[in-house]
Amino acid sequence: MSSNLTVLASWFRLKYPHIALGALASSAPILYFDDITPQDGYYSIVSRVFREASGTCYQTIKNSWAEIDELASKSNGLSMLSEKFKTCNPLTDASKLKDHLNTMYASAAQYNEPPTYPVNKVCAGIDGGGFGDDILSRIFGGLVAYNGNLPCYVNAHTDESETTVGWRWQECSELAMPIGIGNNSMFPPDPFDLEDYIESCKSFYGVPTRPHWVTTYYGGHSIKLILQRFGSNIIFSNGLRDPYSSGGVLENISDTIVAVSTVNGSHCLDLLFAKETDPEWLVAQRKIEIKIMKEWIDKYYVDLSMF
Repeated sequence: MSSNLTVLASWFRLKYPHIALGALASSAPILYFDDITPQDGYYSIVSRVFREASGTCYQTIKNSWAEIDELASKSNGLSMLSEKFKTCNPLTDASKLKDHLNTMYASAAQYNEPPTYPVNKVCAGIDGGGFGDDILSRIFGGLVAYNGNLPCYVNAHTDESETTVGWRWQECSELAMPIGIGNNSMFPPDPFDLEDYIESCKSFYGVPTRPHWVTTYYGGHSIKLILQRFGSNIIFSNGLRDPYSSGGVLENISDTIVAVSTVNGSHCLDLLFAKETDPEWLVAQRKIEIKIMKEWIDKYYVDLSMF
């Protein structure tokens, strides 16, 4: 949801330059709409982050999906999966388990921040084999490493916050990001299906999805050109280990619309409170952003004195 806020920040500056002096659009995937960005960009980066952390961990995860499906297809397979993964409720199909693991891996990569580095934690649990050497036992080890020791995992009842429900409505109605999974990742292929997305949104919220609204309203497939011609004072900051950076602005568009990227950064990391454990590259990134924003303010007061 933070990326949605920073997307809105960049558009707010573009639409209301007389109100907002500038915008820090951290991890804002403004190019992840209407097929401007390849649909598999997000999960390609998730996979790369895991592969760079541990090749064996990456391969174990990649091999695990077929193992889950094979066990689930047996007569008592779902019961065995429920027991293996200590699910909070008995599994009625394998999809809830796979969705849970998918979300865990994506979240670990997206928020792979220092000093804990969740991807390293997951892979340490998988590679360590503390619950057994077979693939599914290793995957469970990653689940425990990520979540800690809990009474149960997977499909627990949770009440979604109003904020989460509200953002999903926003994504259904206007901010439809076509995120899919291609053939070259550690996940099973799952291409984005617009018709299925529209039907799902309609059944859940009763609203029509407008997949082309963003590009129509903010400049079609030439959003960079629109920003260059009509925008100013926007910082697009991205950590290149953030899956959403695949839809981010990674190069300067003009002298006043600039890209600040860090090789090891994750999602909206520069917006978090500073800590003593922050690596030097993160400290330097924040200093660059503050310097740019100070220049905006200085210029504003100079302009104010002239008119």
